[in-house]
Amino acid sequence: MTAAAEIEEGTRLQPKFDADGLITAVATDAATGELLMVAHMNTEALSKTIASGEAHYYSRSRKKLWRKGEESGHTQRVVEMRVDCDQDAVWLRVEQKGPGACHTGRRSCFYRAVPLGQTSETKLEFRDADKAFDPANAYRNK
Repeated sequence: MTAAAEIEEGTRLQPKFDADGLITAVATDAATGELLMVAHMNTEALSKTIASGEAHYYSRSRKKLWRKGEESGHTQRVVEMRVDCDQDAVWLRVEQKGPGACHTGRRSCFYRAVPLGQTSETKLEFRDADKAFDPANAYRNK
């Protein structure tokens, strides 16, 4: 098999990290399919997620590894993990414990829609944007 064929058709995990050593991770609710969040993983986060079954990510802003829910208690148990065809993104199907995945207090990080067909300034529209929890009470370091 060629290198590309091995990555696309083989059975060995060969994640393709970007220049910063990160891979994009998409988390969806395993029961409903709802898109919860997009984050990044480094090698350590990916390894810890695989080994523990709990979602771990790498914070680009804080420059550190974190386990989802370590501060809020809103953890993600991984039900299934998949990689895309060229192994430069991972998809986590998770059981979201707690009322929300977003640090803003919402169930999902995707609570604003971009209206299509506009030619002037694009104004975001809030959708499914009700707060599920108070982030000031959930995060110790906020």
